Amino acid sequence: MPAAELKRVHGIAYREAVPAASSELPTVLCVHGFPQSSYMWRHLLEALADAGHRAVAPDLIGFGDTPADPPGTWVRQVEHVERFRSALGLERIALVVHDWGGLIGLRWACDHPDSVTSLVLSNTGFFPDGKWNAMAVTLRTEGQGEMLVDNLSRDAFGAMLRDLSRSFDDEAIGEYFKAFESEEGRHGVLELYRSGDFDELQPYQERLEQLGAPALILWGSNDAFAPVAGAHRFNREIPHSELVALDAGHFVYEDEPERCAREVVAFLGRNG
Repeated sequence: MPAAELKRVHGIAYREAVPAASSELPTVLCVHGFPQSSYMWRHLLEALADAGHRAVAPDLIGFGDTPADPPGTWVRQVEHVERFRSALGLERIALVVHDWGGLIGLRWACDHPDSVTSLVLSNTGFFPDGKWNAMAVTLRTEGQGEMLVDNLSRDAFGAMLRDLSRSFDDEAIGEYFKAFESEEGRHGVLELYRSGDFDELQPYQERLEQLGAPALILWGSNDAFAPVAGAHRFNREIPHSELVALDAGHFVYEDEPERCAREVVAFLGRNG
């Protein structure tokens, strides 16, 4: 199976796995969520390359090995995805998103509808009537957010993630804690959350439906942050979509990496 390599382009860190032989299958672009990085896609990237796809996953601004570059706002992260796509010369791509990667990646897709062949959505949201969970409310609140991120140790971060999934090992926790290793990184997290106003998604609802791209909604159904009701809503609102709900939590690609890879590879084999 082709290994995913950590690379850089124009200051953007990313992971890439390429097929052993040339292929006309579309490139797959994976956009991670919070508090993860491109490391979350390590298993999927390799499975996609093994199936004949070039697979790439950038670290968003201030996450993983891409340095913080204030401001780390929602709009700036969307622009970051486009800079990455342009830097690699990608044209038509299959887009895979998770968590905040959905808010970022789907907004990018709606702004570049001719660039997207298909979608895979996992444990995310893209609804103008969305509500923030309790942790997000804390991050969005002046003073409380600063107290949380400024006092977050690696051990506390690891304990928090392990409370949500037993699949996080020390290496994964180290990779994901990189966002909190600098003051700029920690405050970039606050900028991202505080720039996320769901009202901005109102004009995007029709655009998402109008993409006309087949979609796989691959969901960890035991998710307190993005409940499975959101998966059913996506399934109703996106034409040509199919839903697969797994017995997993929010971090579905950590909990069920092999099953997720099989589902994504099979879906893209059917839909490109």
